Amino acid sequence: MGHTHITITEERFEFTAKARRQIIYLLLAGVVLLALGLVISIFGGEAHHGSEHHGLSAPGSSQLVASLDTVAPAEGHGEGGAHHEEKPTWLKRLYTTLWMNNIYFIGLGIIGLFFVSIQYAAQAGWSAGIKRIPLAMGQWLPVAFVSTLVLWFITHHDVFHWTHSYLYDKNNPETFDEIIAGKAPFFFWPGEAGGFPVFYMVRMVLFFGLWIWFFYTIRKNMLAEDQIGGTSFWYKNRSLSAWFLVFFAVSSSVAAWDWVMSIDTHWFSTMFGWYVFASWWVTGLAFITLIVVYLKDAGYLKIVNANHLHDLGKFVFAFSIFWTYIWFGQFLLIWYAHIPEETVYFVERMSTPPYSWIFFANLILNFVLPFLLLMTRDAKRQMSMLKLVAPIVIVGHWFDFYNMVTPGVMKTDGGLGFIEIGTAFIFLAAFLWVTLSSLSKMPLFGKNHPMLEESLHHHI
Repeated sequence: MGHTHITITEERFEFTAKARRQIIYLLLAGVVLLALGLVISIFGGEAHHGSEHHGLSAPGSSQLVASLDTVAPAEGHGEGGAHHEEKPTWLKRLYTTLWMNNIYFIGLGIIGLFFVSIQYAAQAGWSAGIKRIPLAMGQWLPVAFVSTLVLWFITHHDVFHWTHSYLYDKNNPETFDEIIAGKAPFFFWPGEAGGFPVFYMVRMVLFFGLWIWFFYTIRKNMLAEDQIGGTSFWYKNRSLSAWFLVFFAVSSSVAAWDWVMSIDTHWFSTMFGWYVFASWWVTGLAFITLIVVYLKDAGYLKIVNANHLHDLGKFVFAFSIFWTYIWFGQFLLIWYAHIPEETVYFVERMSTPPYSWIFFANLILNFVLPFLLLMTRDAKRQMSMLKLVAPIVIVGHWFDFYNMVTPGVMKTDGGLGFIEIGTAFIFLAAFLWVTLSSLSKMPLFGKNHPMLEESLHHHI
């Protein structure tokens, strides 16, 4: 029982001036790289129109791309589609990477809340000492809501082809797109097709609104438990978490269709909601693991031992395999069926640089390396190994989201350079600032958590 004393020793994370400085340096590096990338792109002869995007290298792929290409094959790039292609490449690249990074980091915020909810719903005791870290990550959700709304209104005509009204004009066979018009109610109901996407925006606001409400309510109960004790707040949170998980199951899938899959408007996959969730989930787990390890390294989280690290390592290991299972399931079904309007999605990503090398690098970074490096029991318990694997997974799934979003917008004009890396650094700096600020404003673990004792004696 020598450990029992720790249950009443409150720990608080100090967001030091040094840590703040390092995040500001990361932000400045991002700004410099983004500015440099834009200058190179604007003045380096890249500011051409993205109008040659049918020319993929795979045999016969031009017809395939035309079938997906968010424009009716008869339309070409003439009058109707002209204003869609007007933007210079550098600006479309900027819009694309802003949207892609925004979606990636929404995932880290919502997975923070999802992780906490899973622990309550499962009545898990082992995680009592680490739940504040994913809770702090959830603080990103209000920021993500604002950034998503702002970015959508700035970038939607370039990122989402279905927002163009000419696609729904039956009187103009040059530009009318029967497939996209058939999906109009999903975006525009109850309004007019090609107008303001009422149903789409209501979903966006509803999802974020309820996610944020669940987050603040669960957080309030957790902090009240610190002050008052007892089990009533734990029971409240268990009930709230169960409701959140039901809502999350629906909302995360529909959000994936709305914010990512609808970029490739002609293409769809019934597994896409699962696929985006799997990518978000394993990235969030890697982020939680990395923060736990660094806090432990800095002398915090004395109640976390090798057994807790083992559990986190197992999660990252297991869900890297889960992501691969979903990836392979989606790929195999589409490849085997060989239906042109489905296979085009993969043709585009497997035959055009930089998507092609990223496509294969994804499997190495997100499956092969985590699988081999975390295979043994010892590896999952070593902080040095977790420090190696977690960043690989975080970067690997950033590439995964890059390949989900960019080819649908940029076609063969996609780039991976200073613009994309700089934007990622800016988002990462903002996310770390919000997360660590939130973490410093509450105790690092709940001293009155009903299962803290179980967590202290957790052994596997």
